[in-house]
Formats: sequence, C-alpha cells, structure tokens
Amino acid sequence: MDTATRLGRLIGPLRRAVLRTRRIEGLPDLPEAQIELLRTLAEDGPCSPREVAGRLRIAPSTVSNLVRAMTASGLVERTPSATDLRTVRLAASPKALDMLSRYDRVSTRALRRALDELAPESREALERALPVFTELLTVLEAQAPDEGEVPETEQAPGKG
Repeated sequence: MDTATRLGRLIGPLRRAVLRTRRIEGLPDLPEAQIELLRTLAEDGPCSPREVAGRLRIAPSTVSNLVRAMTASGLVERTPSATDLRTVRLAASPKALDMLSRYDRVSTRALRRALDELAPESREALERALPVFTELLTVLEAQAPDEGEVPETEQAPGKG
C-alpha cells in the first residue's frame, strides 16, 4: 500500500479518536465544519459571512446554513455592520470561545498521554514530521477547488 493510501486511511480514524476524548469529557459533539468556523472567528475576530467563506474555502450558502444553526445554539453572534446595514459581522460567542478552549485542553491532554506511551524515537519522528504535515495541508488546499466548483476532471466535455 502506498503512502497516500495509508495516510488517507489513517486520517479519519485518528481524527475520530481525538474527537472521542471530547465526548468522554462531556463536551458537545460539534461537527468539524462548525469547529472550523468558530476557530476562524476566534483567530481572526469578527468577519463578514463572505470573509468566512473565503477563508474556509466554502460556499457562502454553506456559511449561512452553519451560522443559522450556530446562532440558534448561542455559538455565533451576528451584529449589523456599522458601515453597511445590508451586511452583518460574525463573532464567536463567549460560550463558543470557552468551548474551544475546553476542546483544546481535552484534546491536548489526550494526545500528550498517547504520545507519552510511544517510544522516544517514534515521538521524535512524529515531531520531525509536523512541518511536513503543515506543508502537505498547504499543497492540498492549493490544489483543492473551492466548494461548489467542479474539478476539471469532472467537467463535461467541451466545458472549462
């Protein structure tokens, strides 16, 4: 099995194993898309829905659907723009910021415990590989079409 296949098969189970630690601690099970949106708002500060869509590389309609659900859950606050009353600014609520902080603490604690059980050489190899994962993410994001775009290989003949 090649590296791409092995890595692809490992990513999902690894992510789910980390997410399980959150449930064990009684934290709500938010979809990954909501967590990404909250992280964007927490790191970048208040943004317009269009800015969020651009940063996350998802369709504005997807952001609207996420924000609708997250506003109802008290995770996102919508504030009318001071300069353009047709637009809103989105911000992570204090409840969401607290939840993200708790998620990070629980996940970090679980990963530290797991890393402590690895052989020292394995921990060192993983630490050396972290910059490669960052580079791989950058390459994948540059290659991936934005949500709603059709990749060239999937376009009908004569299109594109």
